[in-house]
Amino acid sequence: MMDVLRSAQTLRLPDWWVCAGFVRSKIWDVMHGFSEPTPLPDVDVVYFDPDCTDEAVEKELEKNLFSINPHVPWSVKNEARMHLINNMRPFTSSVDAIAHFTETATALGLTLNEDQQIILTAPHGIQDAVDMVVRPTPYYLQSPDRAQIYEGRVSKKNWSQIWPKLKIVHIQIT
Repeated sequence: MMDVLRSAQTLRLPDWWVCAGFVRSKIWDVMHGFSEPTPLPDVDVVYFDPDCTDEAVEKELEKNLFSINPHVPWSVKNEARMHLINNMRPFTSSVDAIAHFTETATALGLTLNEDQQIILTAPHGIQDAVDMVVRPTPYYLQSPDRAQIYEGRVSKKNWSQIWPKLKIVHIQIT
């Protein structure tokens, strides 16, 4: 994990975090006593740069990371533009974007400071991740359409197949 964080740090991006499944899956693997990490479909690196929201820049950053560490499935996104993709209000920072991830246990991010210390952001706390509870972030409780997005994601991900101790909180859609 430190290799991933150090690789991301080399990009010197503003307000950068390695987040989501990279953090959550590690916690769930440990809580399940797995000796090998669960393979990740991608490793999400987010940053916030409102002055350069060209998607092509993100692809170049991914190429840079692949050249440093080719065995990692990198995904780089500038959260200053992702509100457009996700049909949300503009985010104010990467942490604001992470707070709007679908599940509380996924709304986690790690970064390194200049002293190489790990910094954790957990806008909704870490208790759900540690307790292995999958529940929607408050944003997804605000409308039936958002609740359906959450329920669809939980169904599609089928995390209980990988981590059977998970407790899934469903939203009653009316």
